[in-house]
Amino acid sequence: MAREEITSEFLDIKPSDSESTRAGYVAIVGGGLMGRGIAVTAAAAGTNVLIVERDDANAEICRQRLSEMLDAEIQRWALTKNEKKAILARIKLSTDLPEVAECDLVIEAVNEDFTSKKAVFRELDKICNSDTIFISNTATLSLTKLAEATLRPDRIIGMHFLNPVSKVPLVEIVRALKTSDNTVRLVKQFAEDLGKTVVEVFEYPGFVTTRVILPMLNEAMQVLLEGIATAEGIDTAIKLGYGLNVGPLEMADSMGLDEVLTWLDTLYHELGQPQYRASPILRRKVREGSLGKKTGRGFFTYDESGKRI
Repeated sequence: MAREEITSEFLDIKPSDSESTRAGYVAIVGGGLMGRGIAVTAAAAGTNVLIVERDDANAEICRQRLSEMLDAEIQRWALTKNEKKAILARIKLSTDLPEVAECDLVIEAVNEDFTSKKAVFRELDKICNSDTIFISNTATLSLTKLAEATLRPDRIIGMHFLNPVSKVPLVEIVRALKTSDNTVRLVKQFAEDLGKTVVEVFEYPGFVTTRVILPMLNEAMQVLLEGIATAEGIDTAIKLGYGLNVGPLEMADSMGLDEVLTWLDTLYHELGQPQYRASPILRRKVREGSLGKKTGRGFFTYDESGKRI
C-alpha cells in the first residue's frame, strides 16, 4: 500500500498548527522514555502526535525531555535546529485523555504493569470511535488479556519498539488471539512509514527480542555478582567477542533496570524457566534506586545526556 493510500485511508494527516480536531493524529498515552521515543520517531516521519500525560507536572517533564532528546541529536550533528522545531511543532501535549477521542490510532506506552495497561484500554474503549485501533508497547504482557477490557478485540495489537526508538530499525508487531488481518495490515504499513523493519510475531510471553535477550543480560549480572570479571570486563568481552555495539550490562542500564526486573519476573512467572529468575544483584540495584541511565547510575555511571562517565 502506498504512502498516499494509507494517508487517506488511515491517518489522513493534516497540519498540526491549524487543526483543532484530533483526526489525523496518532495518540500516545504515556510520555515516558518509550512514549517520547515513539513520538519523536512519528513526528520526524511527518505524523502529528498527541501525547497524553496524567498531570501537568509530568507533561512539563515530558516537554523538557523531548527538547533535551533533540538537543542531544543536534550536538551529534544528526539533526538541525530547524528540524527540531519542525518535530516539536507536530507534537501536542495534553493531560486530558478524552482528547484522543477522534484519533485514528492510539498507542499505550504506560508502565509495564498489567493492571495499569488494562485500565487505560478500558477508558480508551469508552472514549474512542469503534474503528480506532489500540496498540500496546508491552514487552511481555498478554495482548489477548488486555483486549478483554475492550469491545474491539479485533483492533487490539502490539507494537514492541526497542529503545532508543529513533535509532533501532526494528519493531515487533504482535498479533493477539482475535487481532484481524486488516488491523495487522494497517499497523504494519504505519510501522514501515516510520522507517522500521517489521517482524510479525504471535502472542507469547516475551515475544522474540525480550525473551531472547533477557537470559544474556541476567547471566552477565550473575557473572558480575560471582566476581568472575568487572562490569567493564564483561561488557568488553561480549562486545568484542560477538560483534555487538554495546555490552549486556550497559544495555540493561539503557533499558532501565527496573524495567528489566519487571520483564524477568513476568517471564519467570509465565514460563517457570530458571534463566528468567532475576539475579540478586539486579534486585539490589533496583532497591537502591540505581536504575541505569535514567537515574545516572546502574552498573555504570552516566552524565545527564546518558553518556558513560
